[in-house]
Amino acid sequence: MIDKKSPICCFSKISADLLKAINKKCYNPKTINNYRRALSRFRKFMEMEGLYNYSEEVGEAFIAARIAASNISNSHLKFIQTVIRRLNDVIGGHSFRLVKPEPTLYPPPQFSEALGLYLRHCANIDNNMESTISIKRSVCCKFLQFITDLGCISYNEINTGYICRAIVRHTNKDAYAIIRAFLRNLYDTGVLGLDYSGIVPKYSRGKALPTAYSNDEVRRLEAAVDRSSKTGRRDYAALLLATRLGLRAGDIAGLTFEKIDFAENTINLNQEKTNQPLTLPLLPEIREAIYEYIRYGRPDGDSEHIFLRVNAPFEKMSTGAMRHAVTKYFLAAGINISEKKHGPHSLRSSLASSMVNDGMPYEVVRRLLGHNDPDAVKHYARIDVENLRLYSIDVPPPSGRFDDLLAGRA
Repeated sequence: MIDKKSPICCFSKISADLLKAINKKCYNPKTINNYRRALSRFRKFMEMEGLYNYSEEVGEAFIAARIAASNISNSHLKFIQTVIRRLNDVIGGHSFRLVKPEPTLYPPPQFSEALGLYLRHCANIDNNMESTISIKRSVCCKFLQFITDLGCISYNEINTGYICRAIVRHTNKDAYAIIRAFLRNLYDTGVLGLDYSGIVPKYSRGKALPTAYSNDEVRRLEAAVDRSSKTGRRDYAALLLATRLGLRAGDIAGLTFEKIDFAENTINLNQEKTNQPLTLPLLPEIREAIYEYIRYGRPDGDSEHIFLRVNAPFEKMSTGAMRHAVTKYFLAAGINISEKKHGPHSLRSSLASSMVNDGMPYEVVRRLLGHNDPDAVKHYARIDVENLRLYSIDVPPPSGRFDDLLAGRA
């Protein structure tokens, strides 16, 4: 039974606000009509229930009624759920959100204050990015919920038993380093009397060699783009930023007009991953590709971002779209990507490989790719095959029992 006293908003107003929002986002007329039909069907449902105001509970009841009334297709069900989600965003005062956000995790109340202090330390002292803070919050919240489920109700009760049993519940072992740092912080700040960080296992992934494609393969990849289409013009310009300058997918997707100085032919940005400034040359071929996209492929609109979605809403291109495009053109070019990474970052490491194999100093490569850590040079040394061969050691001749075995004397 729907609670008709639920506090909420007039359905006529929020449905009008939703239609206004999708019109502003330049949705095509067919999609807008689909929204209108769904909202009209929703209105009839509310009238039958004697409701005139909308709440999230009413939206859930409508979905349940649609499922119970007939065997609707999965695609239609997803569309209805999207409409309801957008209505919930309107009454919640959220700006238009293309993708449903992940639910925010909260720690058990008794643990929240110390966790908040730790996360502020990570932001203010360690200068962690917002995305890193979000990951640490998620991992720590899960850890604290695990030990609460095991019966630990305060920091005073934390012991090795609770910690060990909570740790094994984490399926992602990358969480271990975050939990270790959190426990160490709790000890440093006096919340815990003992430093339990030492009992958290150390885990590190094996470091594989960076994926590198040959110059010929990279040129074939670029040539595989259909530059006669709007999507192709966008993808080609974005692709050149990865293949010729080694920009990360996040920096390409986040590129705005103010970051490009067409008069000086430079690109100036703060890298998304490190927040470090980076200045790169706007190469003639990249400049021309961006011009072609802006003139003949970019949707009209007032977005500050250069690369936009192909379909409405015309917001900035996502990194997921960038990854999909690179994979698509690898396959179109007939390049073997089996057992190899084939996302935008592989183009970055391919550029690094090409530069070091051409004799460019590691330090220059590091600076061009925007690395702030001097140890990043070691990363490129691993793919400098030609120079590594200079230091290879000849295989010593066999001796002793091994020599006898090879000679058939054993």
